Amino acid sequence: MKWIMAAVAALALPASAARAEVTDKSAAGFEVVETAKIAGPPDKVWAALMRPGRWWSSKHTFSGDAKNLAIDGSGCFCETLPHGAVRHMTIVYADGKSQLRLFGSLGPLEFTGASGHLGYTLKPAGAATEVVMTYDVGGYAKGGLAETFAGPVDRVLGEQLTRLKAYVETGKPE
Repeated sequence: MKWIMAAVAALALPASAARAEVTDKSAAGFEVVETAKIAGPPDKVWAALMRPGRWWSSKHTFSGDAKNLAIDGSGCFCETLPHGAVRHMTIVYADGKSQLRLFGSLGPLEFTGASGHLGYTLKPAGAATEVVMTYDVGGYAKGGLAETFAGPVDRVLGEQLTRLKAYVETGKPE
C-alpha cells in the first residue's frame, strides 16, 4: 500500500512543456488532451512512439526502469518485472502512420475500477508532426476518479509527450 501512495504522489510532480489540459471532468471520469509539434516527419515520430522504453520516464514505471517497457507483436504495451510483468494497455487500433489507440489503465489507475482509451493522432505539419494525445478515463475509484486522478494523469502524460518530442528531435528524452 505504501508504494501505491508513493506512485500517486509521483503523479503529482510538475510536468514540462507539452500543451496539456483536462478538457472534461465528471463523476463518471475525465478526459485529458495533450498536444505537441515535433520536428520530424510522421514516420519518424511513429517509430519512436512504438518504442516507449526509449523515451518514457523511468519515474513512471513499476520496475523503475523505462527500458522494461515495450509494445510487442500482440499489441501489448507491457512492462517486464523481475518476477512477472504488467500489461498496461492493449492496442485496439494502429494504422502504422497516423492513428494509435490503446485501451487500459496507467499507473495507479490499475488499482482502481477505472480504465480508458489512450489515443495518439499524428498529422504532418510542414517538416514537423502535430501530435494530439487524448486519454478518456471512466470507472470507479475510491475517493472520486476525476477528483483524485485527472490533474496528476494530465501532468504525467504531458511529461511523456514532452519526452517523446525531445527523443525524436535530439535522440535523448531529456
